[in-house]
Amino acid sequence: MFLLFGTRAHRAVINVVSFVCGYCGILAQQRVVKKSSKFTLFLVPLFPLARSYANECTNCGGTTRLTATQVRHSLDWATSRAAED
Repeated sequence: MFLLFGTRAHRAVINVVSFVCGYCGILAQQRVVKKSSKFTLFLVPLFPLARSYANECTNCGGTTRLTATQVRHSLDWATSRAAED
């Protein structure tokens, strides 16, 4: 009998905001990205093993790790900015 198991990585863009990058110093769009890995059994993802968030600069590619609270704050900020416009 064969047992197929492993992990699968997934990457999703949560939000895009514009501010000055800490690496290149340019005002550019920054992608807020959620990275997760899931345990798979027979190629079916079952449950998450790890989750992390990062901010990626679209100009230079610089990456900064974020906490879940910081991600929530960026979503709240983007929602309030959209309501103003």
